[in-house]
Formats: sequence, C-alpha cells, structure tokens
Amino acid sequence: MVSDPDLTARANIRDCALSLFADRGAESVTVRDIAACAEVSPALVLHHYGSKQGLVDAVNEHVSGLFDTMLNQEPEDWTALIDEGPASSASFAEMLLANLSPGTRVPAYLRRLFLSGDSVGMDLFRRWYQMTIEVTRQGIAAGIMQPVDDVEARAAFLLCNDLSMILFRLHLMDAAGIDPLTHEGLDRYADTAMRAYTTGVFRTEKQ
Repeated sequence: MVSDPDLTARANIRDCALSLFADRGAESVTVRDIAACAEVSPALVLHHYGSKQGLVDAVNEHVSGLFDTMLNQEPEDWTALIDEGPASSASFAEMLLANLSPGTRVPAYLRRLFLSGDSVGMDLFRRWYQMTIEVTRQGIAAGIMQPVDDVEARAAFLLCNDLSMILFRLHLMDAAGIDPLTHEGLDRYADTAMRAYTTGVFRTEKQ
C-alpha cells in the first residue's frame, strides 16, 4: 500500500492496518507489517496507538463511524431508495458506492467482520437489519412492496441478499465477471435482481 501524502501519519497507519487486516486477518498481522506498509517505524505505530490491540480497536471504531451517518439517517431519507423499486434490491451496494471512496478496502474488511462473528460486525448487522425492516415497512405502506405477514423475515431475506454482494464479491468477479461494487457491475446485478423481485423467477402456471 502506498502512503497517501494527504493523510496524517496516524490516519495512514490506521488505513494500512485496515488493508492488511482485510487481507490476512488482524491475528496474522504484526506491528512491523503495519509500520512497513505505512512507511514509518514500529515505534511510531505504538506511539499513536499504544499496542496492536489499540490499533485493532481504532480500525473497528473507524469502520463503525463510517456507517453512522448512513445508518442514522432519518427514515424519510430512505424514500429515494424505495422509489427505485421494491426494497431497492441493490440498496446496500448503492449505499457503499455513494458513501465510500473508490478503491476502499472497507468492504473487504466488512467481509472478515461478518464471517468471523466479531462483535463489531454483529452490531453493524443488527443495525442494518433494523434499517431494512424500516425500509420494508415504508415500502409496504407506500404500496410499492407486496404486503407480508412477517416483515422481519422479509427484511432478513432482503438484507442477506444485499450482503451477499460483499461476502461473495470475489467469487462473483471470478466466476461471473461481475463486480457489484462498481457502477457497471451494480447496474448489471441490480437489473436482474429487480426483475426477480418484481416478476419472479419461477413460472406459476404452465404455458
């Protein structure tokens, strides 16, 4: 990772740690690895963060903070997503594209958080789930989404579909040539997802 001259030394160390943690997991990364990536001394890393665990905590706090604005928007701010179609099937990826800088390693770091069962990832998932429930209820009330008896289960289904773009991003790029976290890939993915949500996948009657 090349250091960004526009970042402070502290922020550059944090971003290098995030990138390395995303690639290898925090347990496999040393302070020396992070220092080499940030092109600083290990002593400076410890000066800013105290310990490797202090840096892990700072990375988690940074990632959580990035989503505070997204997840704490007032409900009416989500109507734009609803207006795009039923449950806005690509809403999660759209949210990432709109709020994260190109080339960010945050999605890769999120993947590790979600798959590891880390408490930070569990908290983010709970918050996204509550957001999805709210969006689903708004969509039903607006007449855009089909009513359902179990809103919570519907929201869980939609959220897992959205998060699959993070969890299986590399697999999609390798097998299907689709990167759902680029505008081109998202348009392609969202088109077929929207068709599945609106017209279905299976035939219900023989032709």
